[in-house]
Amino acid sequence: MTAADDIELIKRQEAELVFDRFDEAAAFEIGSAIRTRALAESLPVIVDIRSFHRPLFYAAMPGSNGSNPEWARRKINVVRRFLKSTYRMVLEQRSPDRTFKVGEGLDIADYVLAGGGFPIAVRGAGVIGAIAVSGLPERDDHNVVVAALASHLGHDAAALALPAAE
Repeated sequence: MTAADDIELIKRQEAELVFDRFDEAAAFEIGSAIRTRALAESLPVIVDIRSFHRPLFYAAMPGSNGSNPEWARRKINVVRRFLKSTYRMVLEQRSPDRTFKVGEGLDIADYVLAGGGFPIAVRGAGVIGAIAVSGLPERDDHNVVVAALASHLGHDAAALALPAAE
């Protein structure tokens, strides 16, 4: 699968993984599902779910480290700014140093090109928040979020998953 194929699939994920409504209960259910999976599979991740106004869910798994929350915060900032998934941004920007072009005016202390941030979109309202997972290779961080969202929203997670990296 090429980067262009991945981008098209991510656009499909973003278009399909949309909520009718999103609240604290939904954040807890999705975050708990990611936490349960992470514990079962020994994934050393953190999960951070936020509306753009406040935190809604946070969990740190064994093996995660002190830099993971900062990566998640920076990923959430990218979702807030561009209203799309951070892995899609990685593929579109193709920046080996994980920074945005100088003309964007985005400080590397607050923004990063790294997969694992995904928009929380609500029909009729647009993107109202983000989910970030940090601790795995970025494609895997992205897939963990997509799988949880697909399951929660009743979509076929396998049909929406990015294939394993070649």
